[in-house]
Amino acid sequence: MRLRRLGKLGDMGLATEHAPNVWELSARLEPTLREMGERGDIIRTMQKALRAEGAERDPMSFQIHGTAPATPIIGRVIDKHLTDELGENLTLVVDGIDGRTHHVSGFDAVRVEDARIGSVVEIGPADSTGRPSDRAIAGMAEDGIYRPSRHLEQARFEGRVPNGDYEGFVDAHVRRLEALRRAGIAERIDADQWRIPSDFEARATAYDAARNARANIRVLSTFDLERQIGSDGATWLDRRLVGAGASDLSASGFGEQVREAMERRREALIDRGDAVRQADGRTAYRRNLIATLQEREVARIGEEMAARKSLPFRAAADGETITGKFTGTVQLSSGKFAIVEKSHEFSLVPWRPVIDRQLGREVSGIVQAGSVSWQLGRQRGLAV
Repeated sequence: MRLRRLGKLGDMGLATEHAPNVWELSARLEPTLREMGERGDIIRTMQKALRAEGAERDPMSFQIHGTAPATPIIGRVIDKHLTDELGENLTLVVDGIDGRTHHVSGFDAVRVEDARIGSVVEIGPADSTGRPSDRAIAGMAEDGIYRPSRHLEQARFEGRVPNGDYEGFVDAHVRRLEALRRAGIAERIDADQWRIPSDFEARATAYDAARNARANIRVLSTFDLERQIGSDGATWLDRRLVGAGASDLSASGFGEQVREAMERRREALIDRGDAVRQADGRTAYRRNLIATLQEREVARIGEEMAARKSLPFRAAADGETITGKFTGTVQLSSGKFAIVEKSHEFSLVPWRPVIDRQLGREVSGIVQAGSVSWQLGRQRGLAV
């Protein structure tokens, strides 16, 4: 049995017979077999998740990502489970529109809270773009020296800081430099002088990338395809219909399901008068389709909530400054919305992660083109 096992290891390149009955084991024997065992466990997990969805996929189409994927993955979450005993890291199994099934590990459990089974997500490379604050610091540096007092003068001269909080704006940049000082990237000379290296921006970006090596995840829709087809809101399918179309969809697997769902959604929009089929077979969609559908859904949900809350709902207009207490969120097919309440009314405005820590507090923001530019006071300076 041992000889037969050695023969098998030899076929795998993990053992070499130098002479009859004289074998040398590879130094990579144990880690290689361990990795193969782990891979086998992962493949069984992926197959189990697919069977629960009533689907079968060729294991050759499975992709196991040990790190953040180099190119974005779009697909449906079919499994979500913890991968460590502390409950800090999550693994997702995603049935991709590319016809492959992806296994991606190492997500922060808090960041993927909204990525439920059935949600459509986009998983991309770790964020490696530079911060606006780093560009501002580098731009203000003279002969390799950054002076907060000089930055404060410039900020006051330009006058573009929200709420006129110039000191808080510059303080935020100094706090960034303190973090980079601990990483050995910047040097504090005195209270008003910092030594900035010539490659400051590149090193600061590399520092952030090393600390945030986890893959980025964006929830495109918490609604499954069937709910999107019949929704009165702006769905992920709508955004594909008026944007990317079906060019990147596989002819099999989830890609094929999305293609079919898009066709059914197109017919639903035509039936409702939001689109028309032209003589050449192409479809023309209502002007500003996404904004119109979003407004329609927000108005309906707002009125339903008003009946339960005994508080009038008021839609926020584009360009309006919205203020009030942030009391919670609601998930619509058009996306996630924040509930902002005043004593006599409430509004629903597009949610952004930056306000999560403000739950139960007064917030203020400007509604612009389907989003909100939140102004959260001194602790969040402009461009930080």
